Amino acid sequence: MKISFSTLGCPRWSWQEITATACDLGYGGVEVRGVGKDISVPSIPAFSEENIKQTKADLDRLGLSIPCLDSDCCIHLRENEQMTNAEIKTYVKLAKQLGVPYVRVFATAPVPQPIGTVDEGYVQKRLVELGHYAAEHGIKLLVETHGVWSDSEKLARLMSTVSNDGVGVLWDVHHPYRFMGEKPETTYKNLRPWLCHTHFKDSVSTVDGFRYAMPGFGDLPLEEIVGILKAGGYEGFYSLEWVKRWDITLEEPGIVFAHYANYMHTL
Repeated sequence: MKISFSTLGCPRWSWQEITATACDLGYGGVEVRGVGKDISVPSIPAFSEENIKQTKADLDRLGLSIPCLDSDCCIHLRENEQMTNAEIKTYVKLAKQLGVPYVRVFATAPVPQPIGTVDEGYVQKRLVELGHYAAEHGIKLLVETHGVWSDSEKLARLMSTVSNDGVGVLWDVHHPYRFMGEKPETTYKNLRPWLCHTHFKDSVSTVDGFRYAMPGFGDLPLEEIVGILKAGGYEGFYSLEWVKRWDITLEEPGIVFAHYANYMHTL
């Protein structure tokens, strides 16, 4: 099992602290969603033109890879099309330089809950266009089970109309289960043809919604999900997305990252 954690979980750490911790705890990868004050991945100093060669060498020395670059590009917004195109192309070029296979994009509002609607035809058109660009560079853009796309049947319909090598699916195991009431086996069956990467998190239901919990301390059937993925031959990363950057009341990264490594290796 290959495990990674997202840098979303350690917003105060430096890149050196992040990679050293990942190595020490036995992780195989670090998923990048900002470092320190730089939430945009191409703005991170470690990935600048003058530093990227050393960064790659350091990752190799530590036995780490980057499974995915997480952008906050919202491809469903017509008014931002030109700016979004430029930003996604920057991410794709950086991913190619780093040897990273995937770039996450949003096809709905960045909030995880399925709020509002999107123009599915427009999203399909954008994924076809941008997917071709990504494929030309050997990269896939990943659409996450997030927002309205937490409905895996809806996402599967979208993906079946895109059908190019530059687009895949990121299964955030939390959102379809928590927001749509989907059984993990249903989500997996719907999305398996396009599944490239996963985000793991846990939570407990509350009277006003839910509260995130360390993996294994919530009520998501994580053991069942891991079993489904293993049985289906999934070979990608099981990546912890601990949303500490957005909720400072959550447990500290050092505690959670160590716990996740131990917990996942028991499944």
